[in-house]
Amino acid sequence: MKVRNQTQNKVNVITLGCSKNVVDSEVLMGQLQANKFDVTHEAEKSDANIVIINTCGFIDNAKQESIDTILRYADEKEAGRLEKLYVTGCLSQRYKDELEVEIPQVDAYFGTLELPQMLKTLNADYKHELVGERLITTPRHYAYFKIAEGCNRPCSFCAIPLMRGKHVDRPIEDLVKEAKRLAGMGTKELILIAQDLTYYGLQHYGERKLADLLRNLSDVNGIDWIRLQYAYPSQFPLDALDVMAERENICKYLDMPLQHGSDNMLKTMRRGITKRRTIELVDTIRQRVPGIALRTTLISGHPGETEQDFQEMYDFVEQTRFERLGIFTYSHEENTHSHTLVDDVPAEVKQERADAIMELQQGISMELNEARVGQTYKVLFDRKESGHFVGRTEFDSPEVDNEVLVPVEKNTFVRLGDFANVKIDSASDFDLYGHLV
Repeated sequence: MKVRNQTQNKVNVITLGCSKNVVDSEVLMGQLQANKFDVTHEAEKSDANIVIINTCGFIDNAKQESIDTILRYADEKEAGRLEKLYVTGCLSQRYKDELEVEIPQVDAYFGTLELPQMLKTLNADYKHELVGERLITTPRHYAYFKIAEGCNRPCSFCAIPLMRGKHVDRPIEDLVKEAKRLAGMGTKELILIAQDLTYYGLQHYGERKLADLLRNLSDVNGIDWIRLQYAYPSQFPLDALDVMAERENICKYLDMPLQHGSDNMLKTMRRGITKRRTIELVDTIRQRVPGIALRTTLISGHPGETEQDFQEMYDFVEQTRFERLGIFTYSHEENTHSHTLVDDVPAEVKQERADAIMELQQGISMELNEARVGQTYKVLFDRKESGHFVGRTEFDSPEVDNEVLVPVEKNTFVRLGDFANVKIDSASDFDLYGHLV
């Protein structure tokens, strides 16, 4: 019978990057807890003597943040304040050999699909019966819900397939089981994530099954909101829109990164869709789900992007008037097709173009928000901050979208994690202000 020294079983997990990494960390923590480890997540003053860093390797800024974090804990280990340091995630998957040479203080590096090996190194067992179970690190009332892993898309600029592998679906029955378990724990909002939601079903069932998955998840008692993030425009499964329109607990919200508004750039980026077909898809989505909030992400400064290409993207944003929008400056990623091209747009030009798009979007968002003044919306409250209760409508995802702020007053009571109706009194560029009704 193995007896562990409990002082050696305290683990602090640090998560960097996207919501998909959040889910991976939560699964890791669930496995560790089942192995009798004392687990914390991003504890600032942790007495843990083991740290696991779940890294991001998406773009330059994210990679630098991951490296800086590894170095900080490597210093902690050298100073004797840390016994073991492990690194996992996308950066580790992509640059393991280089990292082992450059930062040898790390005890072991693991890739994105090497959870069983990491647990074995920690003298823990990988418990197959825990598949789908995890320790939630977000506020209990919402959870990121990964329906697939990997990506089969050929986008020229993207290194994610190098780090996450090919697309692999999770079966509907497993996802429903997990949704029921989350609902039983108090989760009210599922935020569906994958590298590409719209590809769901092709690997496991041989056909697109996003609509069927939505119906099954929508039937789970206790789930009030289901939100879709990271859809792909090419070959979009339109039947999913019908389910969204008919089911009240599926938010009228869709995050669909489009990356550009110029045919020249869309072709160079290998997106598999034209500007005209993109506009037709956006129109179809808005017709079939009236009132939907569309979020998109764009890239400025991809190799070969001319002033005319940028102007086309600017005009596209101006005409399409997305409810939510973000933009990245292009990052020249090794082993991608775009890396074979000359990174010919200067960094300052990339940033100027990104700033111009966000200034345009700021005005669009202001106009759309002002149109909501006087309306009443169902709001899910996430936190209390700076004299306000802060929540979201169905049109907003946590951390990236608009928020609704209600002043904290003597006769105002809001329970965090609950819904309440709020009448909007005023608006700013990216937020709404109101009172309970």
